[in-house]
Amino acid sequence: MKTLIRFFEENVDRFTNNPYMWEKRDGSFKSTSYGQMRELVYQFAAGMHKLGVKKGDRLALLAEGRTNWVVAEMAMFYIGAIDVPLSIQLNEPADLTFRLNHSESSIIIVSQSQLPKITTIKDQLPKLEKIILMDPKESYEKDEIFMGDIMKMGEEFLKNDFEAFKKVYEAIEPDDIANICYTSGTTSDPKGIMLSQRNYTANTEQALTLTTIPEDYCMFLFLPWDHAFAHTAGLLSFMAMGASIASLEMGKTGFETRKNIFKNMQEIKPHVMFSVPTIAKNFRNNIESGVRAKGKFTYSLFKAGLKVGYAYNAIGIDRGKGFRALLKPVYGLFNAVVFKKVRNALGGNMKFFIGGGALLDIELQRFFYAIGIPMYQGYGLTEASPIISINSEKKHKLGSSSLIPQNMEVKICDMDGKELPEGEKGEIVVRGENVMKGYWKNEEATNEVIREDWLFTGDMGMFDKDGFLYVLGRYKSLLIADDGEKYSPEGIEEAFTDQSEYLEQCLLHNNQNPYTTALVNPSKEAILRYLKEKGIDPSSEEGIETAINLIDSEIKEYRTNGKFGDMFPQRWIPTSIGILGEGFTIENKLMNPTYKIIRPKITEHYEGFLEFLYTSASKKILNDRNREEMKKLLE
Repeated sequence: MKTLIRFFEENVDRFTNNPYMWEKRDGSFKSTSYGQMRELVYQFAAGMHKLGVKKGDRLALLAEGRTNWVVAEMAMFYIGAIDVPLSIQLNEPADLTFRLNHSESSIIIVSQSQLPKITTIKDQLPKLEKIILMDPKESYEKDEIFMGDIMKMGEEFLKNDFEAFKKVYEAIEPDDIANICYTSGTTSDPKGIMLSQRNYTANTEQALTLTTIPEDYCMFLFLPWDHAFAHTAGLLSFMAMGASIASLEMGKTGFETRKNIFKNMQEIKPHVMFSVPTIAKNFRNNIESGVRAKGKFTYSLFKAGLKVGYAYNAIGIDRGKGFRALLKPVYGLFNAVVFKKVRNALGGNMKFFIGGGALLDIELQRFFYAIGIPMYQGYGLTEASPIISINSEKKHKLGSSSLIPQNMEVKICDMDGKELPEGEKGEIVVRGENVMKGYWKNEEATNEVIREDWLFTGDMGMFDKDGFLYVLGRYKSLLIADDGEKYSPEGIEEAFTDQSEYLEQCLLHNNQNPYTTALVNPSKEAILRYLKEKGIDPSSEEGIETAINLIDSEIKEYRTNGKFGDMFPQRWIPTSIGILGEGFTIENKLMNPTYKIIRPKITEHYEGFLEFLYTSASKKILNDRNREEMKKLLE
């Protein structure tokens, strides 16, 4: 069983001169090799040891993804300290205060941009003794110290007594806790998930039984690094193969940082990127907008190419087989003439996306597959370190979460914990070295989800005849009709937003009610474009009514006799629709840092609107509430 230390050492020895990290410095991306990373890790680890940090101490980490983020965390592993990684998207003081106090973190390592969040709550953190600053300041408070100064202390310590440092890291065990990762706390206080060093190395080994990464590949890791998904599928898997990671250039504002994503893609020219549904939809919208701007002929050519691509690729496992082989030269032509230019907008080297974080609609997967950048959907849970299944270049089936890696057991169980046969829906249950140690200071919650070494995920799924896992949604998210029948809403919600350019976000609601309702956030850009084509003023009554009727007509396509009328049971298609002038975002706390919508908070926030949707007045789509919200959206 490997510790993260042994894992790191072995891979640095194998790939000493390969670049591991790429970071924007002085106007261009510069690399740090595996060998250089080890020197930096040693210096910081030795410096913290000299500072008095001991095995088991909790150290929080609040910073943007960058080279020193990895240096800081890996150094903690070397001295047996426990990292408490915090999302930079946590902006509420209470969110940070809870995590820091609950973990009893004595030190926090923080970047310059995140420092104000900590200084404003210091008096509420009785256990916090020291703040380590990643970036230098002109002057320091008495409890502050610069990371560079600690590394100088470590460098001196290593010169004088390297053997003492070696004894410290050789004493670290695989079962020692590496991270306490906090859940988003959608229904109660966040839970601290304890992941051991072996949890991470085991899950990386498991993942690599299904996929391979050439050592010259570079991943542009612009999603938050605090999450277990970024650790295993990004930082560690690429380390295991000698490949490299590029970090996102931070802007002065969140908006500027988001703009840097596309700019950095052109500079880095990555081979792989992570994605979640929200990001994937933005990419698709940007691609389609760019093609549409080139004129009707180019756009019609693009659409024709997609159609051919959809037919040729099918669901992946049957790509180009049978009659589809006849489409190969036609698809190849579209690929060379149309899609190659589209891929250049993403840097030109992109081979595939790794999808995770939430269910990803098959239509979105088909789109990216057609343009030549497949989006391989995986499934995981932080409690499982987090990878449970993953589609890959080797074998994939669109719409599924793919196969289970080697050295991991997964079964589908009924409500009594009894295993169900292939094709039946039930709870996904997991066993393996990747399963967490438990929840920090919460034995009761641990015992609820881990029983006889099996992790009960709370997610609903099934296996098909080929052994592919299908994730069908969270049990806690289920729609419940007035007769008690239950249904998972995610598939319908994803279909609405992925098959219509006019629907940005959607949440279905039915809590033992006579019918299902929906809260819908339309795409402002798409609706304004539609009204412009019709020659209608968006600020006029006609414009508002036309936009509302457009949304209504899109959802009616899922009714009997509609284009998609046979996709879902009719009782779960919304009878009343509430239009929202504002979407679900991280900023308004209706979406968590991994871009998942937070259902309990949304239903609480829009409680009054949902109540209105069960009145007779709401049945008229052109009701006053919808008019008011659409007017707000189009302003």
